[in-house]
Amino acid sequence: PRSPRRSRASFLRYAALRLLQMIPTLLMIVVVDFALLDLAPGDLAQVLAGEAGAATPDYIDHLRSIYGLDRPAPLRLAHYVARILAFDLGYSLRYHAPIADLIAARLPATILLAGAALAIAVTLGVAAGFAAAYRPGSWADRAIYALAALACSTPSFLLGLALVILFSVELQWLPTGGMADVAAPPSAWGRFVDLLAHLVLPATTLGLFFAAVYSRVTRAAMLEVRDQDYVRTAQAKGVAPLRVAYRHILRNALLPIVTVVGLQAGSLLGGAVLVETVFSWPGLGRLAFESISQRDFNLLSGVVLAGAVGVLFVNLAVDIVYGLLDPRVRLR
Repeated sequence: PRSPRRSRASFLRYAALRLLQMIPTLLMIVVVDFALLDLAPGDLAQVLAGEAGAATPDYIDHLRSIYGLDRPAPLRLAHYVARILAFDLGYSLRYHAPIADLIAARLPATILLAGAALAIAVTLGVAAGFAAAYRPGSWADRAIYALAALACSTPSFLLGLALVILFSVELQWLPTGGMADVAAPPSAWGRFVDLLAHLVLPATTLGLFFAAVYSRVTRAAMLEVRDQDYVRTAQAKGVAPLRVAYRHILRNALLPIVTVVGLQAGSLLGGAVLVETVFSWPGLGRLAFESISQRDFNLLSGVVLAGAVGVLFVNLAVDIVYGLLDPRVRLR
C-alpha cells in the first residue's frame, strides 16, 4: 500500500496540475463571455443617456467615446484579457467602485446560501433515496418519487413565492427577505439567530430541487449496488438488513452522488440568481441581476468569472473526494 506521505504528495501534485489546467479554461470562458455580452443589445452609454434625459445619438456617441465603447471589439477584448491576467477585474461605472471589491463584499453571502442549500439538498436527498431504496415498490418509495417529481417540476421562483406566502405572510414565522433585520438583538447569538431565520427560506427554496435529484440518484445507485457479491455475503452472514443497507450499500453508492454534486455546482450558482432576487439576498446572484438591468457588462463579466472559478474549484474538490472515498481511483 502507498505510504501516507506519498499519498499526500500525489494529491498535492494532482491539485497543482489541475490549477494549471484551469488557466486556459478560464481564458476561454473570458473570451466567450466577452463575445456574448458584446452581441447583447444595448450598452451602458444608452442607459446613462436615458437616465440623464438626453438620449440623443450625439450624446450617446460621446458617452461611448468616454468609456471606450466605440473601440473595435478585438481591441477591447485584448485590453480586457490583459487586465484579467494582471488580476484586475476593472471598475464598475454604476457603483463607482472596483469590481473586485464589489464581488468580495457579496461573495460571503452567496457562499453561505449555496453551502446551506447544498447541505439541505444532500441531507434530504440521500435520506429520501435511502428510504426509497430500502423497500423499493413500497408506498414510501412511490410517495418519495411523487414528491421528487413535484420538486423537480416546480420553478424555484414560484416555490420561493409560495414559501414566502405560507411562512412569512400567513404564519409570520420567518422574514420575507434580506439577510438581517435592523432590529436584531446586538448580541452575537441574537445576530446568529436572525441570520438563520433569514437563511431558512432561500436555502430551502434553492436546495429542494437538488434534493429531488439526489434522491433519485441515491435510489438508483443503491439498487445497483445491492446485487453485488459482498452484499449477498453480508446478508448470508445474518447482518441486520438496515445495517447492510447503511454500511455496505449506501457507503459504496456514494460515488455517483458525489459526481452529480460536482456536475450541478454550476446549476446551484445559476439558481442562486433567481432565489437571491426573490428573497433580496445580497449575494453574487442579485449583483449579476442588477448588472444586467443596468447594462454594467464589466461587472457582469467579473461575476461570471468569479462563478466560473468557483465551479472549477468545486470540481477539483469532487475529484479529490473521489480519491478519498475509493482508493481504487488514481488521481493523475
